[in-house]
Amino acid sequence: MHILTAGLGFKPDHFAHAMAARRAGLWFEVHAENYMTDGGPRQRLLEALGFVHPLSLHGVSMSLAGPLPPDPEHLRRFAALVRRVRPARVSEHLAWSRLGPRYEPDLLPFIRNTQSLLQVVEHVQRVQDAIGQPLAVENPSHYLALDGHTWEEVDFLIELVRRSGCQLLIDVANVHLSGHNMAFDPARWLDRIPASAVVEIHLAGHSIDPNLGDALWIDSHDAPVHADTWALYRRLVARIGPRPTLIEWDRQIPAFDRLMAESEQAHRLLARDPAAP
Repeated sequence: MHILTAGLGFKPDHFAHAMAARRAGLWFEVHAENYMTDGGPRQRLLEALGFVHPLSLHGVSMSLAGPLPPDPEHLRRFAALVRRVRPARVSEHLAWSRLGPRYEPDLLPFIRNTQSLLQVVEHVQRVQDAIGQPLAVENPSHYLALDGHTWEEVDFLIELVRRSGCQLLIDVANVHLSGHNMAFDPARWLDRIPASAVVEIHLAGHSIDPNLGDALWIDSHDAPVHADTWALYRRLVARIGPRPTLIEWDRQIPAFDRLMAESEQAHRLLARDPAAP
């Protein structure tokens, strides 16, 4: 059995480098929607990568927090990919993107109340029934204060885990960014997450809004992980223990060696290397 430490988001341009890379605990995440095809070159590429490295499938458009259940055809194709790849983990976002026939390529916020909790529980359970394994649900980034919340976000996540049997993917960068944007303490937020629910961690860099400047941070995945995000990550791992950790870059993607170097920082920390930054 592979013991996963630090992984990278897979980019097809890096295929040759990824295939040649060797390091204990290395794994790759792929966005499921890019590979939900019936055969073809994308499937062959994914099969080759999965032969060498453990894979994680990360969904970006299931719309778990939307008013409608997951689209049946989307869920069918998603589950078929899970069966083909047999990933180490399957994850999705606690957000929504679909309303009727309209789809927004974004992860939209929702009001955290008991009605939305029950809807998310039902949607998560539908996905889990289809894929035959627990789903890791990721906390989103926040940019806008919405009225009407009756659940604190951490309490909502804890109750979602209890009622649905799902797991948690904690994006530390999202917590750091949201704490800045919404004026809450990200360390306190992370301190309240139960260790038993966390199966994966994400780290990424952010940018500042071109109009509002430092008043609003954007989850852009186009920069190195911020030093304060690393500090929050170290605090979390010190409390809950090592968890598979992904370094995310989705824009202005650097050379593979630079990505591996950043991944190595997380790997050394997870391996409890005293020289880890």
